[in-house]
Amino acid sequence: MKNAFTALLSADRQADRVVPPSGFTAQLTLFTAGAMAFLAVFALALSLASGRLAERWASALAGTATIRISAPPEQMDTQVAIVLSVLSTTPGIASARAMDAAEQRALLEPWFGPDLPVDALPLPRLIEITEASPGYDGTGLRQRLAAEAPGAVLDDHTRWRRPMAQAAERLRLLGLLSLLLIAGATGAMITLAANSALAANLSVIRVLRLVGAKDTYIVRAFVRRFTLRALAGASVGTVLAMIGVALLPRADEAGAFLTGLGFQGAGWLLPLLLPPLAAIVAFAATRFAAFRTLKGLT
Repeated sequence: MKNAFTALLSADRQADRVVPPSGFTAQLTLFTAGAMAFLAVFALALSLASGRLAERWASALAGTATIRISAPPEQMDTQVAIVLSVLSTTPGIASARAMDAAEQRALLEPWFGPDLPVDALPLPRLIEITEASPGYDGTGLRQRLAAEAPGAVLDDHTRWRRPMAQAAERLRLLGLLSLLLIAGATGAMITLAANSALAANLSVIRVLRLVGAKDTYIVRAFVRRFTLRALAGASVGTVLAMIGVALLPRADEAGAFLTGLGFQGAGWLLPLLLPPLAAIVAFAATRFAAFRTLKGLT
């Protein structure tokens, strides 16, 4: 295999004449490699960004919890004071504070608009809890709240964190699966193009065999031409896709949902691996197709 790659890098004009430099197979190989690299960049960018978003949401909820207090208006302040007193003596809680009407309005504003009359609605009071490093005993805290403040309900955000963590893992798997499917489709299309070129040059291949050319010499011509075509097409597709990702709206322009969409930091180097990978796929696919065709001629 090492010798095959070495031969690939060395130019051989006589061998290159075996494969037509232009035509349907050249256009198909260039277009396939470019299109698949373009799709691969966006699949990689979206999967990484979605995974980061889910992890960021999960980590933001991991160190906090909320207590929701439902009580008649005349008892609300008393219930809040009791809950804060319970929390102040609970190990594993760094801080606790009751959210005011403005903060609750800000939480509901994305759903109900800025004109929501919070003061006129019988909304529960919310107490935000920040956990300390070892954490607290959720079961014990729920039991204390049930005994001293029956209207208080602890929400430790477990039901939010678990789906987000699962979503992050599934998005990574989907991204990997998408890249594998793209690589497989690229290999299949390049194999078809190579078979078409081999079929169109069967007479030339037979003449080369008659004059003593070895199969490795003939295969090298096809492998070199198709590998370089795939490398060129994938390079163009990757550059265009990276430009498209760079032009996507930023967080301050599109809102929090699109925060971090695309690549960040060293992640911009990942798409640069796609053209060499496309060349490797083309190398393997063309080599397999060429040897199979030559074996069928014997």
